[in-house]
Amino acid sequence: MLIDNYKAVRKNIDEACARADRSPEDVTLIAVSKTKPEENIEELYHAGVRDFGENYIQELRQKYDDLPKDIRWHMIGHLQRNKVKYIAEYVTMIHAVDTYELAQTIEKEAVKHNRRIPILIEVNVAEEDTKFGVSCQEAPKLVKRIAESLPHVLVSGLMTSAPFVQDPEDNRPVFRKLRQLSVDINNENTDNENVDMKTLSMGMTNDYIVAVEEGATLVRVGTAIFGARDYSHRQ
Repeated sequence: MLIDNYKAVRKNIDEACARADRSPEDVTLIAVSKTKPEENIEELYHAGVRDFGENYIQELRQKYDDLPKDIRWHMIGHLQRNKVKYIAEYVTMIHAVDTYELAQTIEKEAVKHNRRIPILIEVNVAEEDTKFGVSCQEAPKLVKRIAESLPHVLVSGLMTSAPFVQDPEDNRPVFRKLRQLSVDINNENTDNENVDMKTLSMGMTNDYIVAVEEGATLVRVGTAIFGARDYSHRQ
């Protein structure tokens, strides 16, 4: 069931890539496993899946301890500064950085573990009051400030959580705007080795197909793979 669901999502991604004249290899499907039991992750792991996304630090830490070490863990939820130390050693990417202070903490923890941690700047493209993220106007300034002063933090691109809409087409302008913002920021930082704007994390179960058509390189899909969330499993 889970494997069939995953393959169905992957097929949709590949077809969207074909329509957009993109290579399917350019899009990574992140299975959002928050609140899901470890046996679900193991089932997908044994089918070859390696990229998983989590929102909660305690849950992520437990799964990291229990599951194979070649899993690529993506921290996709809002991250508090005092929790960075629990994931800095192993996290593949932190998707939702929206303050310089959080980036400073990531820098401090990256130094401790002698690594460079890839991050994405979270942009609140739709300017929703209930969402985290910097504005499109502030994003370039934040990228520049981080890149010029925090050498153990690699700004790898941008991330957004688009509004929940009935028609995924309604979010096409959001994704298109984030992609253009990424291009603009990249053009301003072509000589800075701490900026690599190749990653666009956008699109979830409701709208990932449109996101891929508009340039997403990472899509974060949970419900379409695992089914509805069950928060009783939360650690």
